[in-house]
Amino acid sequence: MDQHDVIILGAGAAGLFCAGQAGQRGLRVALLEKAEAPGKKILISGGGRCNFTNLGAGPGNYLSANPHFAKSALARYTPADFIALVERYGIAWHEKTLGQLFCDGSAKQIVAMLLEECPSEKVTLTCEVDVASVTRGADGVFTVTADDGRAWHAPALVIATGGPSIPKMGASDFAYGLARQFGLKVVEPRPALVPLTLGGEDALFRELSGVAAPVRARAGSGKGKAEFAEAALFTHKGLSGPAILQVSSYWRHGEEVGITFLPDAATDWLVEAKRDRPRTHLRTLLRERLPARLADALADRLALERELGNVSDKDLRAAQAKLGDWRFAPNGTEGLAKAEVTAGGIATAELSSRTMEAAKFPGLYAIGEAVDVTGWLGGYNFQWAWASGFACAEALAEARALRP
Repeated sequence: MDQHDVIILGAGAAGLFCAGQAGQRGLRVALLEKAEAPGKKILISGGGRCNFTNLGAGPGNYLSANPHFAKSALARYTPADFIALVERYGIAWHEKTLGQLFCDGSAKQIVAMLLEECPSEKVTLTCEVDVASVTRGADGVFTVTADDGRAWHAPALVIATGGPSIPKMGASDFAYGLARQFGLKVVEPRPALVPLTLGGEDALFRELSGVAAPVRARAGSGKGKAEFAEAALFTHKGLSGPAILQVSSYWRHGEEVGITFLPDAATDWLVEAKRDRPRTHLRTLLRERLPARLADALADRLALERELGNVSDKDLRAAQAKLGDWRFAPNGTEGLAKAEVTAGGIATAELSSRTMEAAKFPGLYAIGEAVDVTGWLGGYNFQWAWASGFACAEALAEARALRP
């Protein structure tokens, strides 16, 4: 019988880190991975350089049905803690923008570090495991059986298989099915950090494919509303770029997205321009501040072709207002294939925020992207993987100490 203290399903960021932390605390860990190698999503992240954390990561940077859930784990394992680990391994890094930290070299360094953190005498990594069944006996022992008949047994099981975003990397909704098997609720999963698609009249903007500009983008409603000041990119399908990916996590079908073009413009800039340059046209002013193709598209839609001196202040202020809150009505997203992460997941109401353990099933844990905690773009989801994995490993060690 292959007996362990804990079975961790999934050798991605959360699973690898949790395995290392648990192994270092003396636990015998069976780390099972469906793919042929661990950390595949880590390797493609950040353009191959892994945006491994964010200096500003805190609870306010995450979406969840319970906005307080992430507080405990994030407080106990911080960006500074992971940076210290990275530096201990001599991995050079740099800050890009907005607190985003990347490897100077390759994401392969992060995967190698996480594997090195797993004590070989305690952590057994097995790849290419297709799980056929997961059961829990009357004695509280979990049994994971592969489709080839191999089986692993342990009194604790950690779900770290992530969400279904980027299925070409082997991602699936396995975590949700397993959670439901044990009676845990799942918050409806949906693509997040994903490009938005445009149809109808907005489809005309797709002719601007390849054009980018700094904007302020808004989406969501009520407490679920958010605004981000970064670049937006027009694509042949609709809208992308950092600002759009950020608001996509808050956007729901049927809602609009608001874009502020010229976010640094003064409040009454068009009226002032009329006073200073009455013979200038709106198109000319826009071309001075925006890429020409975008300027022309906006000018065409605003339809103010006269010299500014011949346009009323009322009409200029209406144009200012439109540019300050241009409304798009996306007809969808580019889906899980292009989503960097999955929002929703195993309901936080089912889990302890301190231990990541399911209240209904002692010994069952869930961490990382599998849980209904979704970070912003820019290293926040990796920080949640590290923090939730750390909290879980601590709890596993505490539970092991209590067992006879």
